[in-house]
Amino acid sequence: MTRSLRSPDFERECNFFKVPISHPSILLQTHPMNLQKTLLNVGGNSKHIQLPEVYSGWKKVLLDIDSSIQPDICCDARNLLSLTPGEYDVVYCSHNLEHYYPHESPMVLQGFRHVINSKGAIDIHVPDLGQLMKIVINNDMDINDFLYQSAAGPITVHDVLFGYGVEIEKSGNDFFAHKTGFTVKSLEKLLKENGFPYVYSGIANLEIRAVAFLDTPNTFFKNLYQIA
Repeated sequence: MTRSLRSPDFERECNFFKVPISHPSILLQTHPMNLQKTLLNVGGNSKHIQLPEVYSGWKKVLLDIDSSIQPDICCDARNLLSLTPGEYDVVYCSHNLEHYYPHESPMVLQGFRHVINSKGAIDIHVPDLGQLMKIVINNDMDINDFLYQSAAGPITVHDVLFGYGVEIEKSGNDFFAHKTGFTVKSLEKLLKENGFPYVYSGIANLEIRAVAFLDTPNTFFKNLYQIA
């Protein structure tokens, strides 16, 4: 039997933003300086997937391992050291980092450090397994129970843990499977251990968002992300 869930845990205020986030894709307002900035979208899957409004007007470069979607750069995110160093202001990585084994995460983050400039940022979004575990236990849920409805279809507990089963089966590509997972604490620890000492994180709707920097964020990025 499947069960639907309505829980206040699905909407939580991100603790480093000055505004509550009611949906992961609804973030912040655009900034007039954005027209001068360049973003690398790692594993973005499609140019038609809308990025957060905060990046409106930016030059966006899509990097993906799947050549069939015709990315701007066809490259495995574990091989970013092959790209030009310091070329981007932001690396945006939404629901991609969980698709690498734990021992590969440092390799990916090393690549992120390589491609951003010294004052740049990385913007990471991953499933929130800490919140998922609380919801499953508190609501006596099973692994195949329904969690929420997405644009792609119904999402189960199993999908959040291991990857969207429908997509994995349809594509036949195991790179759509999740090979690791994160809580806020574990993601922050991973980022700090791999060269990003300044980390600002928040949670909303079973998602962790972490913005991290190589150096103290400057005024532009503090305003952009509304870091208190």
